[in-house]
Amino acid sequence: MTLQKSFIAIALLSLLALSACEQKGPAERAGEQIDNAVERAGDKIENATDDAGKTLEQAGDKIEDATDK
Repeated sequence: MTLQKSFIAIALLSLLALSACEQKGPAERAGEQIDNAVERAGDKIENATDDAGKTLEQAGDKIEDATDK
């Protein structure tokens, strides 16, 4: 097969693959919604642990200040 024919074959196969992936089925949409929900929950957990860490650090600073006096 010549280089030109190979390129055309690859281009056609790529277009076919892309057109097949264009529409999402209900399972794929549900999976994406689950992924998004898990990501949002992870973000909330991360924010909560960051806030808790800051609160504990502030409490530690207050205790340290009080013991220094």
